[in-house]
Amino acid sequence: MKYGLLTYEEGKEKYNVGDYVQSLAAKQFLPQTDVFMNREKLEEYNGNDVKLIMNGWFTHNIHHWIPAKQIDPLFVSFHMNSTAAPFMLTEEGIAYLKTHAPIGCRDKYTVKILKDKGIEAYFTGCLTLTLDNYKVDDALRGDDVYIVDPFYNYPTTDKLFKSTKDLVKGILKGDAFQLNRIQKQLKKVIDKDLLEDAKYVTQILPIGKQTDEEKFEYAEDCLKKYAKAKLVITSRIHCALPCLAMGTPVIFLNSFNTFVDTCRFNGIIDLFNRIDIADDGSFTNNFGWKGKITKDTMVTNLGLHHELAEPLKEKCKAFIIK
Repeated sequence: MKYGLLTYEEGKEKYNVGDYVQSLAAKQFLPQTDVFMNREKLEEYNGNDVKLIMNGWFTHNIHHWIPAKQIDPLFVSFHMNSTAAPFMLTEEGIAYLKTHAPIGCRDKYTVKILKDKGIEAYFTGCLTLTLDNYKVDDALRGDDVYIVDPFYNYPTTDKLFKSTKDLVKGILKGDAFQLNRIQKQLKKVIDKDLLEDAKYVTQILPIGKQTDEEKFEYAEDCLKKYAKAKLVITSRIHCALPCLAMGTPVIFLNSFNTFVDTCRFNGIIDLFNRIDIADDGSFTNNFGWKGKITKDTMVTNLGLHHELAEPLKEKCKAFIIK
């Protein structure tokens, strides 16, 4: 039997390292990786029979997403976004998912929309919760605090000036008057000294500069940094979820308020110590912290992920030896 691993098409300007973190979570269960399989081209596959763990966000290729018959899929940690679901859940798409049910879903929103179509589905959480193989002994944990893509949904100069169309839309929406919003919000919740001393990481990188192998290497490098961190502060779920697995204290900055975002988090967001930001900039947290986050802030992860991680491991192991 051959074993495949999901890779991803780059966007027009950038790619998301979080996709490759999710593939690393799948890779740990494979005896070997025989073929990289582009998530957007699974219908086109014409090779030998192959097992493929189908985890993560689906998909840009909404009209031709159904994998080729040579692909034996395991649906765990599967997310069908609200923008894609109406196009993916055709009669053919529903029949395909029923054939491979029950479908393990990354979030409770996906569970609901599949069940509404008569597809057996259940909540698994994200496969990145199983990445405890990157965990290090606490004696190796340093003093580094990482801030990873905080409030990335807020307007930025890059987003606003991407094109004339984006600029006009940004002005009409008022985004042009909020370009300093990320820094203003960070100063509200994080102490000045920590903002100056923290190490900053991004999980969004330019296209056309790395091979798939290099993208996996960058994703691994991120995980190894987080594994040794004193604290990680992020708005990226595929930074925060692996931190839970690795035992790294993590605080999730939650400023998301659109349904296309919140549907991704349904069931996942409850696993984190969170700072929740309202539209007016006010904020609350769920871990009892008062004041700003400082170099000395110590948080303990909630530990709720274990009840999801262990069944996920068993499911993937059983699929591989089947």
